[in-house]
Amino acid sequence: MRKIFITGIGTDTGKTIASAVITEALKADYWKPVQCGTEPETDAETVRRLISNTKSRIHREAYCLKEAASPHAAAEKEGIRIELGKITLPESANQTLVIEGAGGLLVPLNENELVADLIGHLNAGVILVVNFYLGSINHSLLTCAELKRRKLSVLGIIFSGEINGASEQVILKQSGLKKLGHIPFEPGFGRTSVLKNVTQFQGI
Repeated sequence: MRKIFITGIGTDTGKTIASAVITEALKADYWKPVQCGTEPETDAETVRRLISNTKSRIHREAYCLKEAASPHAAAEKEGIRIELGKITLPESANQTLVIEGAGGLLVPLNENELVADLIGHLNAGVILVVNFYLGSINHSLLTCAELKRRKLSVLGIIFSGEINGASEQVILKQSGLKKLGHIPFEPGFGRTSVLKNVTQFQGI
């Protein structure tokens, strides 16, 4: 099975929308191993609502925590500890699995391990989602440097939200990574919006 891990340069970068688009484009399965926050809906429920194809399966989370907080803190509040050994790939006949991370690359899962360790544990390739704000170039390049330091396989970058061509070029040049595409945000982003964006990702 091909495993594609979607991470971002921080919180609210557009990871879930990117996950839905990639899931739809590849007719892949989707899995969010660690979910933090269940209101108004989980990310898995969002992806289920956004995709149209009937081949994709949405797999159950390994950990589904009520608090919208860092995984280690949300787990502690419920009196549990997230353990990598208990996060095992779901059984599936699908050739591709899209895995959505929690927050950014260095978000802690417990007192010792980070989301980056989960990527290595699952032996997945990475897609980095980047959105633009003051400081986003720095956050992007720091994330890229850490991916490289850990020798994780990176498929490329998806830019989300508003277009900022100048910042894109800096990030791509300095990181040496490939641009996979751009997903604009739009009011009422739904199934039609997902379908409008799938073509650019069907060949990844």
